[in-house]
Amino acid sequence: MRSLNAFTAFSVVVLVAITLAACTSMTGKTAGENVDDATITSEVKAKLAAEKMSTLTRIGVDTERRTVYLTGTVDTAAMRARAEEIARGVKHVSGVVNNLTVQAQ
Repeated sequence: MRSLNAFTAFSVVVLVAITLAACTSMTGKTAGENVDDATITSEVKAKLAAEKMSTLTRIGVDTERRTVYLTGTVDTAAMRARAEEIARGVKHVSGVVNNLTVQAQ
């Protein structure tokens, strides 16, 4: 019975290790990096939504290795700059790529 429990425990450890290795190999990032990027994206989106300017909620946000990518269209250059400022203010962001375009008036 004791050897069966040891085998089961060993099998679980191997399964977890294989799963984590597969996550790393499929995305090229560790599980921790995936979680960090998702957390950064969520925080940026929440801060943009908290702004009073309704246009900022229509901005697409993606994070790859702690670099935030902003996409979409805003009404003014000031809104474009404000969105970038908000993204840069989130903890653990290493850079921001601002691909926002200003809507023609």
